[in-house]
Amino acid sequence: MEKGWVEIYSTAHEYKALMAKDLLENEGIKAVVLNQHDSAYTTFGELGVFVDEANKTKAVELLKNLKH
Repeated sequence: MEKGWVEIYSTAHEYKALMAKDLLENEGIKAVVLNQHDSAYTTFGELGVFVDEANKTKAVELLKNLKH
């Protein structure tokens, strides 16, 4: 991930990562989902949601009720 971006949410479920991304983008925060699943065994690994460091506090607050 590029410098200045921080992971604020991670999950093993793609739909949850996409929900988090959509929620953030609806609030004007650019978010990126990074798929870290193992390529051979897609049930292993996490998907991370990243935002710019400047938006970290607001993004964490928005996602605090979203279960991992």
